Amino acid sequence: MGLLSLGSPLSWEETKKWADHVRKHGIQQLINIYRRLKDRHGDVLKWGDEVEYMLVVMDEDNKTARLSLKGNEVLDQLEKRERESPNDPPTTWRPEYASYMIEGTPGKPYGGLMGHFNMVESNMRLRREELLSLLDQELGETAISFTVFPRLGSPGFTDPQVECNPTVNTASRSLFFPDSAINHHPRFRTLTRNIRERRGEKVCINIPVFQDKNTPKPFRETFSNGDAEATKAAKEDHIYMDCMGFGMGCSCLQMTFQACNIDEARHLYDQLAPLCPIFLALSAAAPVYRGYLADVDCRWNIIAGSVDCRTPEERGLEPLKNDKFVIPKSRYDSIDCYLTPEAEKYNDIDLVLDQDICQQLQDAGIDRLLARHFAHLFIRDPISLFSEKIHLNDDEESDHFENIQSTNWQSMRFKPPPPNSPIGWRVEFRPTEVQLTDFENAAYVVFIVLLTRVILSYNLNFLIPISKVDENMQEAQKRDAVRQGQFWFRKEVLPPNECCDDLETKPAAAKSYNQCNGEDEQEYTKMTINEIINGQAGGFQGLVSLMNSYLETVDVDVDTRCSVQQYLRLIQKRASGELMTTARWIRAFVQNHPKYKYDSVVTDEIAYDLTKVADEITKGIRACPELFGTLNSRTKVSLPPVVHKNLRKENPDHDILT
Repeated sequence: MGLLSLGSPLSWEETKKWADHVRKHGIQQLINIYRRLKDRHGDVLKWGDEVEYMLVVMDEDNKTARLSLKGNEVLDQLEKRERESPNDPPTTWRPEYASYMIEGTPGKPYGGLMGHFNMVESNMRLRREELLSLLDQELGETAISFTVFPRLGSPGFTDPQVECNPTVNTASRSLFFPDSAINHHPRFRTLTRNIRERRGEKVCINIPVFQDKNTPKPFRETFSNGDAEATKAAKEDHIYMDCMGFGMGCSCLQMTFQACNIDEARHLYDQLAPLCPIFLALSAAAPVYRGYLADVDCRWNIIAGSVDCRTPEERGLEPLKNDKFVIPKSRYDSIDCYLTPEAEKYNDIDLVLDQDICQQLQDAGIDRLLARHFAHLFIRDPISLFSEKIHLNDDEESDHFENIQSTNWQSMRFKPPPPNSPIGWRVEFRPTEVQLTDFENAAYVVFIVLLTRVILSYNLNFLIPISKVDENMQEAQKRDAVRQGQFWFRKEVLPPNECCDDLETKPAAAKSYNQCNGEDEQEYTKMTINEIINGQAGGFQGLVSLMNSYLETVDVDVDTRCSVQQYLRLIQKRASGELMTTARWIRAFVQNHPKYKYDSVVTDEIAYDLTKVADEITKGIRACPELFGTLNSRTKVSLPPVVHKNLRKENPDHDILT
């Protein structure tokens, strides 16, 4: 969740007074970091993942599932175990936005050895088991990696149950999401309150309801006490949400990679950006909101709306008077520009940026493309500030820079090294929705990390215009986008100056679609997810084909190769539609439930049964061939502790994920 400073939080009016101060010193902190570390070279690949879990209480007698608000209590116990560990702990735990959420990461980053791919699932399983060990399973407590809880925001969705009243919810003013469900860390309620106050009204999220045969047409909601703001904001045939918790209260799966230098980090940032919508669609896991089936499968636009602090002027609804910019997107959305010179021609959307900051960065020696990137991020105000963190040493600290950097929640994040740290230049891949099982989550992580190695080894080029990436992000969220969607993608990803003769030394799969007679006039076209992942007959070779070609050239032990192949096959079968996405599976579960009335309503009992089955699948009690066929490797023996110990020795640097 980014910067987690402690202190006395300031109100929005107080924060606003210091906004220019934070921007000024944040830019100076960035300049200082850049000057010290721009020539840093030789860092090795280190990488890690973040998995977010939800604490749930199952009541079998009443057939209800509730989100447990004891996350802070459980986190305290997990962090105590970390501190008391005689050696470095194999897992690390951090707070997340909601008091029913906890984030787990490996205790140390993984490295460049192929064998490390075989440790991911084991470590994820260890995290889940460690978390479950602190829950009272006799009382129905469990931990599930849902992307969105199906009854989130419905009456009584928390345990203990809390009355949801806007006059009591002083941070959010929400009709549905109680402030008590927000993490106790002062950052989170401050963000919630300040986003609402800066915007001048509650956040407004409307997503289309799924129109089943008995769904009212038009679908209209009524609100307690005839709430005027909600009545005005809610759209017909849409599910309405009014709080940051509906977005940041979702869970996700993220990956961070350390590059060898700043140039490699920028290259990976650019090359992975067009893949964000592809993996958003492939990992789709969020078709239910506030107890209703939605006509979308992903969380992305919901989170974007949940932190949209733009004023009416910034949203273009009123003429600019008090604000400086009309800003097309929320501070949570897809990226707006590439960072490398070879990608500059694909920056085809107008970039809103602070020209003075851009010039200051260029005067300090930062090249134009990188200066524009940060000048774009710094059009935003800080929305959380602590009184103890106003006056800082810009040579030794970076809190002001991170304040704004970490509250630009984009599909990719370019991460400069922290001051006085052995950590290098990093890139974070952020769109993936979390899956139910450790096997699935490990598969997505390994796929993306392995793909970064293939990108660098084969000098692959995935670049398309940023405007097309934006189109793809919207396509990715549509219902069943994996099977039904069409996505802009490059026709050829191998270097265009390589002819067939040059590729004779490469595996056949890597040269099957090389353009030997020059590039097409049109470099990109629309493809299905299946074609992007698995390839086209006589056309694009597919990502998995390139990855298998790469695997033939590296030294990898049989056990690791077996695991990696299982992960690749899962992604392939999800892409082809042979296996369901989590979203498609949840939707089918609801629609086939005997108590479902074909009215788009996911009742308490349906949600209970769904949660119970999901929990059993997660724990390996129940098979689910629709989700992963016979591929699930949960029965695989966990790696012995000595392996984790060796991993820590090879990767002494901590906190690469922060």
